[in-house]
Amino acid sequence: MPVKILIVDDDPDIRDILKLTLSEENYTVIEAGDGKEALKLIDIKSPNLVLLDYKMPKMDGREVCRRIKSDLLLRHLPIIMVTAKGDINDKVNVIDAGADDYVVKPFEPKELLARIRMILRRTQRDLEANPLTRLPGNVSILNEVARRLENKSLFAVCYIDLDKFKAYNDKYGFEHGDEVIKETARILIRGVQECGNQDDFIGHIGGDDFAIITTPNVVDSLCKKIITDFDSVSPSFYTENDRKKGYVIGHDRQGNEQKFSLLAISIGVVTNEFRKIEHVAQIGEIGAELKNLAKGMERSNYVKDRRREDRKTL
Repeated sequence: MPVKILIVDDDPDIRDILKLTLSEENYTVIEAGDGKEALKLIDIKSPNLVLLDYKMPKMDGREVCRRIKSDLLLRHLPIIMVTAKGDINDKVNVIDAGADDYVVKPFEPKELLARIRMILRRTQRDLEANPLTRLPGNVSILNEVARRLENKSLFAVCYIDLDKFKAYNDKYGFEHGDEVIKETARILIRGVQECGNQDDFIGHIGGDDFAIITTPNVVDSLCKKIITDFDSVSPSFYTENDRKKGYVIGHDRQGNEQKFSLLAISIGVVTNEFRKIEHVAQIGEIGAELKNLAKGMERSNYVKDRRREDRKTL
């Protein structure tokens, strides 16, 4: 799959130079003449990296970078900022805005290409973004959990998956199933934006499994929001006939025909609010247990770990 690089610069001559440089590596080039156009193209074209000029009219590179890095769905998009030679303040502002790297005009083409290769390798290794939702995958999820453990901060890890999803896929097909997964990702993102914290993390484990890392003080309202939003949209995934019946006919894993109720969402919440958690594997084990409890309730629900050091009750 070709690597797409978005060049953002108000100077067409600079864009031409950058295009010529990038052609040596056969990158697919997308162009934007200002910051506002860049943000639109990022949503439409989904580039793998952005080469962003610092000084532009309408919206400068620092503001574009800030907006990208504050967006839960885009914050892992790598950005290389292009700055003026010798301007220390620009370089400091670039770093503060969240850019992954910077190059100085006039740049050396070989150095620029080397920096691009390095950042793309690092992003691929660290992110492993899910191609369907563009959310970060397992490596990033584990790294974020490990970071919270290392910082000894209070956290709440939500393990999320969909109930009856296999039956839905069997009945409606994988294309419809993919739409359900993408809509679930949107619901999670909206939930975090409305009820969560600015530095909360959303990851896509795979299939219909997701993870959110947030804090104990907001996790209850966040889970309730996700459940309410999912349950309100879930019937729209079905035909009118199946909606009215409230079930679909399918086969279980043993091949037996049975009725499956409509899609629901289950969340298991692991928190270190009441007891000490020391390693990532421990969080995964507790999360699987709690999620299974939630799935056993036959409706959208969440189960939060309330166990303390001296007690074993959930």
